[in-house]
Amino acid sequence: MNRESRVEAFTGAYAALRAEIDKVIVGHDDIITGVLTAMLAGGHVLLEGAPGLGKTLLVKTLAESMDLTFSRIQFTPDLMPADIVGTNVMVQDNEGGRHFQFQTGPIFANILLADEINRATPKTQSPLLEGMQEKSVTVGGHSRPLPKPFFVLATQNPIEMEGTYPLPEAQLDRFLFKLKVRYPQMEELNAIIDRTTRTDVVTVQRVMDGAAVLDFQALIREVPVAAHVRDFASRLVMATHPQWEGAPDATKRFVRYGASPRAAQALVLGAKVRALVQGRYNVSTDDLRALAAPSLRHRILLNFAGESEGMDTDRVVAEIVASVVDASARAVEAAAV
Repeated sequence: MNRESRVEAFTGAYAALRAEIDKVIVGHDDIITGVLTAMLAGGHVLLEGAPGLGKTLLVKTLAESMDLTFSRIQFTPDLMPADIVGTNVMVQDNEGGRHFQFQTGPIFANILLADEINRATPKTQSPLLEGMQEKSVTVGGHSRPLPKPFFVLATQNPIEMEGTYPLPEAQLDRFLFKLKVRYPQMEELNAIIDRTTRTDVVTVQRVMDGAAVLDFQALIREVPVAAHVRDFASRLVMATHPQWEGAPDATKRFVRYGASPRAAQALVLGAKVRALVQGRYNVSTDDLRALAAPSLRHRILLNFAGESEGMDTDRVVAEIVASVVDASARAVEAAAV
């Protein structure tokens, strides 16, 4: 299959998957786009929002729309690592002999919903962290690969902090995107009421399988990125570091630590997906700008001044994007002179 046919197959499959999700989910267009973008880019997503906004329903609908295995873990303070990865259990064979057999945990699935991830202890979160990064987990000294594709969708409630364990920066950095699920608008709320209080049953069809996802992920990595677009992504990430000479005032005033190189990878991979969804085989700076907030917001650590003044990382990202865009425009003007 040539490149044009593969791109056409990608856009058709994406549209079909989006249509199935839209049968169930009302609104949240940006969230759905972000989740699908991360999945096709081969990354994980952290969904943050108050209870009842449809985070879990979105993940379940995505799983129902795809021919992939699905598991859900409800994170609680008493959850243990073995409850996630599994454990070796003693079994008896037909001859009466006994031996250890590995019983897989819920992490051995293509799509994993980690519900209320910040309610488990760091010890319990650690095997999930390993699986997200290495695509394998270690049990009893043996490394066991996870199925491909492997995609983690984690949820957390930003309001209720009692009995929670904030995710460490190293674990937050493993998420390709952090998406903020917001309250619906009036029209959307009316549609939710109509859709969920009637007897109509919505049937979701499976429109994509694991082989297609892996093929699309390979296609995405083949999309070329021009040098000036790559430099734009690098400048966005560097501008999150207060010690960088080109950092904007918001970064120097309110940021303690900036984003890691994974942020640049998230920007570029997400931009490649966005380009293909729009039928383009090239990445633009507009693609990077559109993905700056979900790629950077959870990778920026505010300092005391930022926290005391109530500065939000999204505001810092917005100023960073504006600063980099202005700098790029000035560079183009200087080159043209």
